[in-house]
This record gives sequence, C-alpha cells and structure tokens, in this order.
Amino acid sequence: MINCEMGSESSIIEKIKPIEGVKEVLGVFGNYDVLVKIQSSKIDEIRRTIVANIRSIDKIRCTTTLMCAN
Repeated sequence: MINCEMGSESSIIEKIKPIEGVKEVLGVFGNYDVLVKIQSSKIDEIRRTIVANIRSIDKIRCTTTLMCAN
C-alpha cells in the first residue's frame, strides 16, 4: 500500500506496472493512494522489489507491506 504526493498516482502506477513480480497495481481511495500486489516464492525477492524498485520511485512518501502465505 502506497502513499504518494497528490496528483502523482497515475505516473507511479505506470512506473510500477513493468516491475518484475508485480501482479496487480490499482489506484485506490482512502488512507492509501496505490495498492500493489507482488508475488514471489522468496521473501528476499519481495523485499528487494519493494526496497530497490518501488520505494525508490520519486514522489512516493511511504509504503506499508502486508505479507500473505498460501
């Protein structure tokens, strides 16, 4: 779940879509601005995707991660 600067939602969504492991990206309303679904069998890959690829995008203020196991 991502909080970003007002008006930057669309550009952030477009930057996140091609990232490896990203299965879904949605603009949402409420406490968060963008919802991202990442899928991987390895926690380290998920961590790397969030830290190196998503959090480094300009105009992202903060992220909150919820991990689920199947």
